[in-house]
Amino acid sequence: MRNWIHVASVPALLGGAVGSQATAADLAVKLEIPRLNVAEYHRPYVAVWLERADQSVAANLAVWYDQKSKGAEGAGSKWLKDLRQWWRKSGRELQMPLDGVSGATRPAGEHQLGFSDGKAPLGKLAPGDYTLMIEAAREVGGRELVKVPLTWPPKAAQTLKAAGQHELGAISVELKP
Repeated sequence: MRNWIHVASVPALLGGAVGSQATAADLAVKLEIPRLNVAEYHRPYVAVWLERADQSVAANLAVWYDQKSKGAEGAGSKWLKDLRQWWRKSGRELQMPLDGVSGATRPAGEHQLGFSDGKAPLGKLAPGDYTLMIEAAREVGGRELVKVPLTWPPKAAQTLKAAGQHELGAISVELKP
């Protein structure tokens, strides 16, 4: 399997300065699972989480895996360890399925996730620097990890962009104060 890691560059702010807000901040993630022309295609397992500056997990946001795998009960979850970075940092300590976080694998295409400050699974994040981590792994395929650095809470609306090279496509992160 291939192992790719890509770090997004720090983007420019798209909005002006904003005063203190009474509303909670929002984080929206748009990620693409590319359509691959391969003989044996399996939907990728995907994990999305936030890491603090010290690389500890601040929040697990999404875990997509084969929840209805044929065979022994929970057979699909045994492959979660192929999401190596997520598994080592958080996954092996969790009991799946994880309410509000885990779900079925997704087909090729664009997928959107939305989170609000103070609401599960994002919770109440302390102000600071974070990295949005998106990891994908496919059976009979590759593995890829894309990192998008961000500062929370955002002081102005901004859009951060990154792209995978094989297992993940375009990634867009929108932050709103």
